[in-house]
Amino acid sequence: MLKYYKPYTSGKRRESVINYRDKVANKKPHKSLSKRLHKKAGRNSRGRITVRHRGGGEKRKYREVDFSQTKLGVPAKVESIEYDPNRSAFIALIAYRDGQKSYILAPSGLEVGTILSFQEEAELEVGNRMCIKHVPVGTEIYNLEMKPGKGAQTIRSAGSSGEVLAVEATHALVRLPSGEVRKVPNTVYVSIGRVSNEEHMLQNIGRAGRARRRGLRPTVRGSAMNPVDHPHGGGEGRQPVGLKYPKTPWGKIAHGKKTRKKKKASDKFIVASRQRKK
Repeated sequence: MLKYYKPYTSGKRRESVINYRDKVANKKPHKSLSKRLHKKAGRNSRGRITVRHRGGGEKRKYREVDFSQTKLGVPAKVESIEYDPNRSAFIALIAYRDGQKSYILAPSGLEVGTILSFQEEAELEVGNRMCIKHVPVGTEIYNLEMKPGKGAQTIRSAGSSGEVLAVEATHALVRLPSGEVRKVPNTVYVSIGRVSNEEHMLQNIGRAGRARRRGLRPTVRGSAMNPVDHPHGGGEGRQPVGLKYPKTPWGKIAHGKKTRKKKKASDKFIVASRQRKK
């Protein structure tokens, strides 16, 4: 549930946050499953900035989330649902029957005390993980593997889910959150349900201070620069972009340019491309 503040400043007027107290446990991360996160502020191994507008922010501990979940056939109990500052979704601390603990992505509707099952053919309940060839058509899924044994690679952000459209002899058809219909081997594993924290995209940062605490630095508009600094720069007053299409500071097309390679090997697995949102 979103929480709104009294508008005693212009920033607070539009600011909204997610009320985590009702959804996650107020506790520190499990010590053996967390480590110090070394920030790089958008710099590569040579120390050069390759991703702009990053730096600073609050200190974080990285929670090691198990995306493979290869411990099959051993039931696990959900001990707590926790907040993770490194991702948009909530995470769940689970304890296997043999005593081992790990973090997994928490689906929407998962409750503390639930017994989860990870095996080739499991019950169709939220949080269980099973082989996609045993998943009925029309089921909501997340944590999708693209290659068997590689671990979940897609459908991991807050509120996202895919849908099983068909199961064939060697492959299964899955509709991804982008709208793309893709073939995957029918031996890959998926989790049942939808990723938690659906309201993540509805919150409004509202003020610059919250962005800085997230590690986001200020962005200067290209139209506010001089022509020597940006393709959009120059002109008298608040001039619009005097080009056919927006460009980056290095003159490359910024919007609408397709970046996927024309002869990528995985094109053969795409049945229907994603639709542009209107």
